Amino acid sequence: MSATTHRGPAATAPASRTGTSPRTRKYRPRGSRGRGASVALHATLLTASAVAVFPVLWIVFISLGPGSAWQQPSEVVHHLGLANYRFVLFHSSFPKWFLNSVIVAAATTLLGVLIAASSGYAISRMKFPGHKSLMWTFLITQMFPVAVLIVPLYNLMAQLDLIDTYLGLVLVYCTISVPFCAWMLKGYFDTIPRDIDEAGRVDGLTPFGTFWRLIVPLARPGLAVTAFYSFLTAWGEVAYSSQFMSSKHATLAAGIRTFASDQRADWGSMTAASVVIAIPAGIVFLLVQRHLVAGLTAGGTKG
Repeated sequence: MSATTHRGPAATAPASRTGTSPRTRKYRPRGSRGRGASVALHATLLTASAVAVFPVLWIVFISLGPGSAWQQPSEVVHHLGLANYRFVLFHSSFPKWFLNSVIVAAATTLLGVLIAASSGYAISRMKFPGHKSLMWTFLITQMFPVAVLIVPLYNLMAQLDLIDTYLGLVLVYCTISVPFCAWMLKGYFDTIPRDIDEAGRVDGLTPFGTFWRLIVPLARPGLAVTAFYSFLTAWGEVAYSSQFMSSKHATLAAGIRTFASDQRADWGSMTAASVVIAIPAGIVFLLVQRHLVAGLTAGGTKG
């Protein structure tokens, strides 16, 4: 009797664990999404991507058709070709505009980054009279619209005999790019430990030597962002170039307007020129893209 009683619970235990146990709940791992949420998310991303890419594809599509086919896409389909690109590159003033833009954009990028980096480093590391006032001045200059600044800048450039010169336009573009870039680089320099500056002074470097040899190599992501911003400022700006430069020194953004008039617009040439103009900007973006995210986010927190 005792042996039977001893084996009874042991024999029935597995059955109670398998047959009568409650159904276990399935828990979704943290960060995972259900199928419906994934479908909705991907559909939203595809829609947003299509909306963003469609204007660019439409410009490329129109540039391959006849010049008057903006309102008639069917004509583009039946007349696809590179005639607009040949006209723009070989039978217009586009090459001259392109050269002018390259000169102005390259000079603006180099000068703007140099001024912004040196001023941002000085404000980040040095205390001098007007330290805070200078930062507020950089911020306030960004509040004025272009239309308000054209007249005073034109009068100032006329007095300095800089109208219709590359140097004058470069200096004007620096007034746009330098304040913003100085603010950005100041925040980036704040994240670099001051011990590096002290180590440079111990090794006998001057303040400029410390900045150039130690700080600049560490600030490449921030410099890449400011260089990209300065380049785009000079590459695509229209208002200042139209007012301060003649047709001989016109840049791309101002020269492309000559393809359209009050009576007729050559949409084929204009769109073809737009596509060619976008290529250098895309190349510059590809060169600095790996530094852009780090440069844009590093100045947001002080380490």
